[in-house]
Amino acid sequence: MIAGTALPLAPARAALQVFACEPEWGALVRELGGERVEVYEAATAFQDVHRLQARPSLLAAFRRADLAVCTGAELEVGWLPILFAEAGNPNVQPGKPGYFEAARYVTLLEIPAVLDRSLGDQHPAGNPHIHLDPRNLLQVGEALAQRLSRLDAEQAAWYRSRYRDFSDRWQQAIRRWEAQGAPLRGIPVIVHHRDFTYLNAWLGLKQVGALEPKPGIEPTASHLAQLLQAHQREPARMVLRAPYNSPRAAQWFSRQAGIPQVVLPYTVGGSEKAKDLFGLFDDTLERLLAAASALSPAARE
Repeated sequence: MIAGTALPLAPARAALQVFACEPEWGALVRELGGERVEVYEAATAFQDVHRLQARPSLLAAFRRADLAVCTGAELEVGWLPILFAEAGNPNVQPGKPGYFEAARYVTLLEIPAVLDRSLGDQHPAGNPHIHLDPRNLLQVGEALAQRLSRLDAEQAAWYRSRYRDFSDRWQQAIRRWEAQGAPLRGIPVIVHHRDFTYLNAWLGLKQVGALEPKPGIEPTASHLAQLLQAHQREPARMVLRAPYNSPRAAQWFSRQAGIPQVVLPYTVGGSEKAKDLFGLFDDTLERLLAAASALSPAARE
């Protein structure tokens, strides 16, 4: 139960078993379901979900799930099809009410004009890292509350009430984050992987390069050297990476370019402060603003 709110009480009965492909969706399900859900998260913030393995523990959790909540847009293409094929759970197959893809409810960015695997790990539907624009979570949350209500119809009022409460608190938080993040607008940044696209678009950060020569391809010495030359012509002010990225390339570039490396939590559990969705964005803004405040006045312009 959320303190300070008058939400209906859910009678004691078996909780929905939810398989969350990523921590952000596990956190959102908990916001919407409270004690009515038990959540298993397939990955942590310190694992690259592109390269997750379909371990026996994942198969066991998928087998008993009433609902699977995943990003979609081929983010889990390397391992989720194995769970569909081998878990033997007909309720959480694509097209069934027990399977939910968050990417279907938002507008995707970076849809490739040309599909060419030589260009790296392309996602035909668009960039799947949608959760780092908090506005997307409102849309996904509304659809997810409806899905929970469908699967647990007796408690539909419970899920609707919790979504309304979450939506009110989330919209207030978005207004606060956007006010706090105003000084970040226009600051040029380099990323490790293109997993901060939605965050950058929301806050107005200007992405001017990536440590990966192509999406999903590890940084190479030649590419980093070229990126450093480009930096001298068009300076970046920060290097952003997620906890699951190897630190070596970001550390090297940070030293050579003389700009800060900022490790953002990326998802729930990615830092001590990112214990839930609210903490994820609180800590992300705090880290970005701390790095921005360390820049010289000329560098911020």
